[in-house]
Amino acid sequence: MSIDLEKIEQAVTMILDAIGEDPQREGLLDTPKRVARMYQEVFAGIHEDPSMHLKVQFSEDHEEMIIVKDIPVYSMCEHHLVPFYGKAHVAYIPRKGKITGLSKIARVVEGYAKRPQLQERLTGQVADSVMSMLNARGVLVVIEAEHMCMTMRGVKKPGSRTLTSAVRGIFKTNEVTRAEGFALIKQ
Repeated sequence: MSIDLEKIEQAVTMILDAIGEDPQREGLLDTPKRVARMYQEVFAGIHEDPSMHLKVQFSEDHEEMIIVKDIPVYSMCEHHLVPFYGKAHVAYIPRKGKITGLSKIARVVEGYAKRPQLQERLTGQVADSVMSMLNARGVLVVIEAEHMCMTMRGVKKPGSRTLTSAVRGIFKTNEVTRAEGFALIKQ
């Protein structure tokens, strides 16, 4: 199933009307179309399996930690449909030299982020995907994000960040490896 742009346009028009705005006002005439195109872009991950990016693999004589840090994350909170944004850090330890392209890690993060999402779920989805597709010895994912549902509404605490982590494999079972991963991410 693809995104129904026309249905989104109708819904946005109804929302504008419901809040007391005039959807026919000059500044709002194209708003439903713009919102529909934006939703098509920000929710594109619903219609893909982000783990498929990890099918691109290489053999390299490397079985030490690999970390891709500061991957920009933009997602939409599924409870309020407002953004949360921040950075993801993904570390993994290859098994038998099976690695992937660095950009593929970022694509996995982006694919799972482009859905109505919870940060906790997003963190686990990325970790599980890397762990299973690469058959890694271990995976560590940390996401730090600011949630607009806490910033612009409700408690109104701008600047507060939420950190989530997911540890798999050797990062879960070996305290030294876990500590090294967290220390390198903090740098």
